[in-house]
Amino acid sequence: MADTPTSSHTASANSGLIVLLSGPNLNLLGDREPAIYGTETLDDHVAAARVAAEALGWTLEHVQSNHEGELIEAVHAARTRATAIIVNAGALTHTSWSLHDALAAFDGVVVELHLSNPAAREPFRHTSVIAPVADGCIAGFGALGYPLAVEAVVRVVAAQS
Repeated sequence: MADTPTSSHTASANSGLIVLLSGPNLNLLGDREPAIYGTETLDDHVAAARVAAEALGWTLEHVQSNHEGELIEAVHAARTRATAIIVNAGALTHTSWSLHDALAAFDGVVVELHLSNPAAREPFRHTSVIAPVADGCIAGFGALGYPLAVEAVVRVVAAQS
């Protein structure tokens, strides 16, 4: 993509690349605990995020992995070409200091995303190791969270311009 900004500092408020990262077990959305996570599939969520991004003049790429290292590699790859990362790290949210460190090295907007509200769930979910390196968090809004996260990225980038 020749016209994609190479860093958050060169992006305009209405163009750029957002990398959406989906962590372990999110490939099971739609089947896994629908009372908590809803009946929409991960593909449904990604499609909603992509529609929201394209409507705002942005491009969205998605990476899902059940392997921590692959998500870290995706963050590293985003460093030279993406304006923002939206990350639903699943359970890695609470444990992955290596993902935290990779995101800390990313010089762009980071939005943490959760379908459910971790603060209203089991105590182990109340701590996020991603939060200290994220610009903000969208949590508890179910499927609406994906387009909200895209809108948050666009507004934060515009505010920084």
